Amino acid sequence: MADRAEYARKGIARGRSVVVLQYADGIVFVAENPSRALHKVSEIYDRIAFAAVGKYNEFENLRIGGVRYADLRGYTYDREDVTARGLANVYAQTLGTIFSSAAEKPYEVELIVAEVGEGPEDDQIYRLPHDGSIVDEHGSVAVGGNADQISSYLDQHHRDGLTLAEALKLAVDSLSRDNNGGERSLTAEQLEVAVLDRTRPQKRKFKRVLGRQLSRLLEPEEGAAGSETESSGTEESDG
Repeated sequence: MADRAEYARKGIARGRSVVVLQYADGIVFVAENPSRALHKVSEIYDRIAFAAVGKYNEFENLRIGGVRYADLRGYTYDREDVTARGLANVYAQTLGTIFSSAAEKPYEVELIVAEVGEGPEDDQIYRLPHDGSIVDEHGSVAVGGNADQISSYLDQHHRDGLTLAEALKLAVDSLSRDNNGGERSLTAEQLEVAVLDRTRPQKRKFKRVLGRQLSRLLEPEEGAAGSETESSGTEESDG
């Protein structure tokens, strides 16, 4: 089992990191991901989103399974019965079964499942490592290759009530730090950004922050304009 755990951790460590932060109006997901087609962050249901690092084909299978679970539960019972906690439990059972099975290799993935609530105190963020355990996170969380160093930076600098622009800047600053203590420069083209925005009037709170909108938020002089995410330049996830 120790060898299987080491194998999974090494696979996860090769992936670029993902950061998830609470801000005043919701939860923001920031991933270092230059690909425009292969997403690390996706919508699962009305108020729930999913982020992952590791082997793409493995976490994509888990994402699809989560969407099917959420749709079936929402249709059979009620949309309010679909929760991040329930989804995290399903993922935990799946990952735990695969990890403990001698018939197949463990999944080289680490997941984050988040649900935005009516207020910041109602937000839920769960981290699921390769072995299927569940960690209840608050404020900020990082997964991926440099997660320990990034998490330490976030713990020191994250605070309640951040605007979206402030949270995005903090996430980018944390992702820019390399293993040697230096800093890299990350541009909008290298980032995948999405939010669960509790202020949206629609049932679906997930939206991606793209193009010029993302560039404006990353510019220092425009940093205070966190409310601009309501403008054009965003796009709905396909779920």
